[in-house]
Amino acid sequence: MRKGAQKGKSHSKRPVEIEKPSWVNITPEELEKNIVELAKKGVNKAEIGQILRDEYGIPLVKALLGRKVSAVLAQAGVQRRIPEDLEALITHADNTATHLMHHPADKASLRGLEITESKIHRLVKYYKRRGLLSPEWKYQQRAATFS
Repeated sequence: MRKGAQKGKSHSKRPVEIEKPSWVNITPEELEKNIVELAKKGVNKAEIGQILRDEYGIPLVKALLGRKVSAVLAQAGVQRRIPEDLEALITHADNTATHLMHHPADKASLRGLEITESKIHRLVKYYKRRGLLSPEWKYQQRAATFS
C-alpha cells in the first residue's frame, strides 16, 4: 500500500442538492412502483438505490419522492422482518461458524465470531428499544459452542 493511502470508503459523495435532476423523466408513481417491485423480488434497500442510480439515472430517491426508499417500502408494507444491517451480521456470523466447524483450531476466526456476535447483541438491543424487533426476538449465540 502506498504511503498515506486511506482504507475504507471509496470517497464517493452524495449529491449536494436535494432537487429533481433535469434528466430524470420518470414520474413519482412509476418510481414507487419500481421500488416496490424490486423489494418484492428480494432486493435490499441499498441495492435498490444502486439499481435506480445505474439503470434509471436517479441519484437520490428523496429528491423525487420527498421520502427515502425505506419509507416507501414501509408504506407499501414490504419491509423485511429483520433490518438489513442485522441480517448481514447474522449471515457473517453463520459463515464464520461454518468455517470454525471445519477449522476448529482457527482462534483468530473464533475471536472474529465473538466480536461479530457482540455487534449483533448491541444491534438487537437497539432495535428492540426502537420497536423494529419484537421484544421476544432472540439471537442464538454460536461462539460459545466453539470455545
